[in-house]
Amino acid sequence: MSRKRKRKKHEEHVDESWLLPYADLLTLLLALFIVLFASSSIDAQKFNKISDTFSNIVHGGEGLLDSNTSMTPGSESDSAVIDQNNEEEKKEETIAAEDEEKDNEAALEAAEQEELKKIQEKIETYIKDKDLSDKFSTDLTDEGLLLTINDNVLFNSGSSEVSVKDEEIAKEISDLLVMDPPREVIISGHTDNVPINTSSYNSNWELSVMRSVNFMKLVLENDKLDPRWFSAKGFGEYKPIASNDTPEGREKNRRVEVLILPRTAETD
Repeated sequence: MSRKRKRKKHEEHVDESWLLPYADLLTLLLALFIVLFASSSIDAQKFNKISDTFSNIVHGGEGLLDSNTSMTPGSESDSAVIDQNNEEEKKEETIAAEDEEKDNEAALEAAEQEELKKIQEKIETYIKDKDLSDKFSTDLTDEGLLLTINDNVLFNSGSSEVSVKDEEIAKEISDLLVMDPPREVIISGHTDNVPINTSSYNSNWELSVMRSVNFMKLVLENDKLDPRWFSAKGFGEYKPIASNDTPEGREKNRRVEVLILPRTAETD
């Protein structure tokens, strides 16, 4: 018997080329659905990111999962942009607040200078009426309003007690210091550099301190003044306003100063 040859069945390969366009179509449909879903609740900035991703998929041939752009609404890049915007807004608000504060301070200082000028005019009128121009002087400085009184108006040589004949002047000055609202007032004593050594005082420093204290005590007899706003200092010979080489210079250095501070001044 002749053997029949068994034919081996030829395995045919299935054509799978149709899978490629099918996969791309599914990818595009998925991307389209994501865009439609996200655009309903996403802001313009995130929509632009999604648009870029979709464009990359269509034109760059990348699959949706291969794209480097995150489609998640809460992506890190979005958070970084939001944080940066918040920081810039805070900086702008801080700068605006600082500018407003500076403007307010400048306006307050200007108003206070005007108030001090009015007080200066009142004191100048008093000096003119009492014919004390050679003994009293005023000066509006960066520190405040300064009233300078020569020591021979108030004190006898080597004494820290206000002379009886000048007590009335001290009381009249106290009336000029009544202000509403009140301001800080510093009374300071100064001497020349001629050494002093008496039974009461061993130095000009001690003499200057006691002169300022005794003058302040007399001023504060005015019950319209609050002692909490007053202080006394003694500088001795160490803050001269003229040369101590001449009698005229030494006379100028022997003085009592009343400094009226502006309300905007920083005090210890």
